[in-house]
Amino acid sequence: MKRGKKYQDAAKLVDRSSLYDAGEAMALLKKTSTAKFDETVEVHIRTGCDGRHADQQVRGAVVLPNGTGKKVRVLVFAKNEKVDIAKEAGADYVGGAELVPKIQNEGWLDFDVVVATPDMMGVVGRLGRILGPKGMMPNPKAGTVTPDVAKAIKDIKAGKIEYRLDKANIIHVPFGKASFTEEQLAGNFQALMDAIIKAKPSTVKGTYLKSVVVSTTMGPGIKVNPLSLS
Repeated sequence: MKRGKKYQDAAKLVDRSSLYDAGEAMALLKKTSTAKFDETVEVHIRTGCDGRHADQQVRGAVVLPNGTGKKVRVLVFAKNEKVDIAKEAGADYVGGAELVPKIQNEGWLDFDVVVATPDMMGVVGRLGRILGPKGMMPNPKAGTVTPDVAKAIKDIKAGKIEYRLDKANIIHVPFGKASFTEEQLAGNFQALMDAIIKAKPSTVKGTYLKSVVVSTTMGPGIKVNPLSLS
């Protein structure tokens, strides 16, 4: 794959044979961000899990101390008094069964996160084929199926993100923007890694974090030493 000159120049700053500690990696992220837009900063973690086994799934959520740098639109499925509570808490959209055909038939997806009260999951379940593949299906482990919609909305707006194992046993998570300071990126990265390390399934044998690579949207990968994170 042919890369542009900016990428090639940025890649020269990174020693591909080195494992950097987290602080060095955050500094390099700033130096290798060359795009004209505010790039998202991501981490890609190859794990020793076998996601084919239910007891080796890794899934959860964490509130990043410095936020995500992105405005998050929240859709809440609720009824009765929870509707007003959700609106007061800052939900962008609130509704019930009437939203199902809008999403199913009209392709309406102007939201980033879906929250539901437990009594609405029968309704939300009809949207599984649409929301599931997009990673937006409400889930109790991620705190998006909850009777406390106000707290869920507040956490999401403050910078709560989900992490989960994909089919290749890799976790891909954004944790900030290139415009963040090194300190902000480091704080978010550490909070995220602490949560993922804590979520290690007890059934995983051998190495849990096989490789940890951070990068900006358009930048080169920077390898972080997994041993420096625990």
